[in-house]
Amino acid sequence: MLHDPDPVRAAAAVHRAAAELAMPHRTLRAHTARLALADEDAARRTARQLIRTGTDAAAVGVGMALLIRLGEPEDVPCLKALGMLGGLADAASAALDPLDRQAAALLYIRSRDRPGELTPLTDAVASGDTEATRSALVSLTDEAQAMWLGRRIAEAADLHGLLRARPQDAELLALTGRLLHRMADQLESRPDILDYRPARAVYEALVRHADRLPPTPEHRSLLLSIALDLHSGPAVLLNWRPGRRRALLDALDGLLPAAAPEPVPGDREADWFRRNRQLPFARAEDGDRPRWEVVVVHGSADSSAVETRILADGVPLVAALFGKGRGNPPEHLLDSGRLCAAPEPREVQLAEAYCTEGCCGALYVTVRRDGDEVVWDGWRGAVGPLPPPYRFDADAYDAELARAERDHSWCWPARSTARLIAAGLRARPELTARWEISQHWVGTDWRNPDTVVLHFRHEPSAPPPGTGGSLAFHWSLPDDDGPPRDRAAAVLRRLETDDPKAFATFGGGNDELAEALGYRPPPSAPRA
Repeated sequence: MLHDPDPVRAAAAVHRAAAELAMPHRTLRAHTARLALADEDAARRTARQLIRTGTDAAAVGVGMALLIRLGEPEDVPCLKALGMLGGLADAASAALDPLDRQAAALLYIRSRDRPGELTPLTDAVASGDTEATRSALVSLTDEAQAMWLGRRIAEAADLHGLLRARPQDAELLALTGRLLHRMADQLESRPDILDYRPARAVYEALVRHADRLPPTPEHRSLLLSIALDLHSGPAVLLNWRPGRRRALLDALDGLLPAAAPEPVPGDREADWFRRNRQLPFARAEDGDRPRWEVVVVHGSADSSAVETRILADGVPLVAALFGKGRGNPPEHLLDSGRLCAAPEPREVQLAEAYCTEGCCGALYVTVRRDGDEVVWDGWRGAVGPLPPPYRFDADAYDAELARAERDHSWCWPARSTARLIAAGLRARPELTARWEISQHWVGTDWRNPDTVVLHFRHEPSAPPPGTGGSLAFHWSLPDDDGPPRDRAAAVLRRLETDDPKAFATFGGGNDELAEALGYRPPPSAPRA
């Protein structure tokens, strides 16, 4: 029907088909976007007929889905108007993206900024007042919920244009760094930095004028975070000219002060800077990076997030192949020995979707030793075309893996304590078996990285009649400034004599089992 030369007749057919299919509008648009089109001109005419005269949201959505591929500048006014209607903002912004990034960003922001944090910015942009736009931008804080819209904020405000007009504006430069770092985060989806068209130019402008930033702890941490993104994060995948990314890293290295030689008690940010200061700037003796490289990055001082970035031929594999979450933590990949190569192939999970593997998948690779080479192939869960098999020199691979396993610079005291506890429990399984509990996870609290948390499950071997399943518990250990080895040893000693179910916090599970054993269900979380 989309090939019908008569757009009125074709649009009527689309209306009938959409009504008969009765699909959710988003599903219908997704299928439309993937249709093979034998006559693009006819499909474009039909799309315009649908968005201008359509009487059903599903049919209008089909028209906008077609214009994602087929739209032209003359379609912008109509798409902007339709985007103001409920339920059509996403489709309209997707169709506008190739045509008018600023208009697309404004629609996207307005449809998602329910608290109204970005209303001053969108109003300023709509008014064309660049000074008001700049003021609204620099007033945004990292705590603002809307900051996760980093790319859209930059596009709506024309951040690149503002930087060209105000290259030495320290407040604008600081905001630029924060937005770039947010765009390079791959916590939930494909990193926004890869879809931000002026990304390279904005990185260049930031680094060129970064000496204008006041030398505060916050700014030095920000610049180091930018360096980590350029060294091993998704920003590596931008289409850099030869040598430019290395030049930016060298410039940042020259701007940053030396780190304190020893830990800084009580100053989490200073200690994070100390531990990470050299990471993005270190080079091999011959100046070349290894073909297979492991970089462990602790994202920020106030977070427990630590990811293992594995680069092959300089390419960060998780960012390039997955885009649904960060690389798995080093406890999973390094402490466990999973990356060790043996003649027997081993499948290794490199990353899991932020929402769990069962929801949106995970990235796997098969690792095996083949003579004097280590082979990575058998990819599973990759988004897009599968890469060819990677072959690495086995000696170089083993040396890099051994270096990464020895390097604990990413670790802070609480994380070291958690790792030592986990290692102790692996070595002494009887400590948990005697209490009929199984270790589920040991790490640091997501909101308070100085607190160690042990999560475990209890599945009784002889459950009370009429019950079954299991119960979850967690044991929190706030920081007490003690040495990690001493703290871990104390935990293991307590498990020798005390049943943790008696003092840990009950976290839920099978209701009948909990009631039979005398555990009260945890209180429901208050509604926002």
